[in-house]
Amino acid sequence: MHRDVIDGIPVLWEQAPGPLEAALVFGCGARDETFRTLGVTHLVEHLAMSTLPRLHHEHNAMVDLELTQFTATGRPEQITAFLALVCQALADLPVQRIEQESGVLAAEDGCASHPTVGALLSHRYGIEGLGLAPWNGPGPDRIPLAAVRDVVARFFHAGNAVLVLTGPPPEGLRLPLPTGPRPDRGEAQPVRAAQSRWQEDAVPGPGLGLDCDLAEQPLQLALAVLQERLRNTARHQHGLSYDVSCASAAAGLGRGERVVYLDAREGEEQRVAGLLWEGALKLAAEGPSEEEVAEEIAAARELFLDPRAVSFELELAASAELFGTPYRPVPERLALLEKVTAEQVQQAFARAMDSALLVVPPGTEVSLRLPDGSALPEARCTTAGLPADGQRFRPSVKDRLFHSAARQARLVLNDAGVWLRDPAGEVHHIPYEEVVGVEIQGPGRVVFGVGPCVIPVLPEMFAGLTPGLRALDAAVPEELRYAASGFRSADN
Repeated sequence: MHRDVIDGIPVLWEQAPGPLEAALVFGCGARDETFRTLGVTHLVEHLAMSTLPRLHHEHNAMVDLELTQFTATGRPEQITAFLALVCQALADLPVQRIEQESGVLAAEDGCASHPTVGALLSHRYGIEGLGLAPWNGPGPDRIPLAAVRDVVARFFHAGNAVLVLTGPPPEGLRLPLPTGPRPDRGEAQPVRAAQSRWQEDAVPGPGLGLDCDLAEQPLQLALAVLQERLRNTARHQHGLSYDVSCASAAAGLGRGERVVYLDAREGEEQRVAGLLWEGALKLAAEGPSEEEVAEEIAAARELFLDPRAVSFELELAASAELFGTPYRPVPERLALLEKVTAEQVQQAFARAMDSALLVVPPGTEVSLRLPDGSALPEARCTTAGLPADGQRFRPSVKDRLFHSAARQARLVLNDAGVWLRDPAGEVHHIPYEEVVGVEIQGPGRVVFGVGPCVIPVLPEMFAGLTPGLRALDAAVPEELRYAASGFRSADN
């Protein structure tokens, strides 16, 4: 892989068949936002692309959890012109188009990851960083102009960019971006201690997340083996699922989340979740066969050596450049893979299963077991009592009279935060210092916490709320409060 520098920006290139492909990659994505400004990076991307004239060659842009990319395919002179236009737009963003592009974002209704992957990340990391993946936030029409300008200044400059090309840089290529320092992203921290558990969420199918070392190759092979086993059982043997996929997300310093997830035929979510969990337990206990390991190494070799994989390798190298992680060339990665044994795969997966988080669709009955035979616990907030001090609110007399579940519900606000005991007796708590957003819904409020907990403070649910609403507004900074989006319903 070749390396040049143009206008202070690293340029990584490798010759590949076909027309020239280019990607201007920035080290920023949804994980660099806050709940209050969620979607701002995507809005910046749309604003920049809105300035382009009609182009007669393939071009696009995308934002995921970690990266923002502006891509194009075409003749060298087309690539040169495209990159210059993008850089010029980022250096002088057309903020007067925020209203229009916010509407486009609402119509696009995109997300930073697959819903199952996002749910697992949110339960692991809360409603911040990687855990922002499944959330919509306040809505694109509620993103402050100051947040747009802040993101551009912090991330969209030469110090946080890498250009990758499937051929040598075209003559006359310029990348006129302002200078800036490489951002320090830090490391995402889980909000709960690592332990095996399950969680219900609005996901299309079951998924399993593992907190792990992303560079650990035996674990990568373990996930590949598990994926293939699930494909054979859930799809080919039982006809319960169509797709089995794997994903990963970096939390920093080499650690992150590895996920395997499946879709499920309607009504078969419980069986698919059982196949996933039992398959993972078996792999952790017994490991793969030597034949399975050899098969996955052969599959990796075919993938890595495919000439069409050049773009993928360039993206890996760009990510390593931006985040200061090591990039291993294909021959080195293959040499390391070929030394991995079935025993190493089993040991790596068994260690990772100590942090296993299983997520299932709503209404899925879970009666699964840990290796010691005890029940796999559900991840719940707490059943501890409510605080003795503070303002206390109950559902109306009518609701308590006609709905027995309402008799359990309590809302408490004091100087430290908000508590909710739901009809099932589970207690949710958001300290004021952990509030990430308060949505204003008419006279009521919905409070979002890092937890991740969401507590409705709504007059239609609790009687006599006016004093509590005043106390809540006084305790939460004004910049975290926002009116409900005009485009869609709240993120709750």
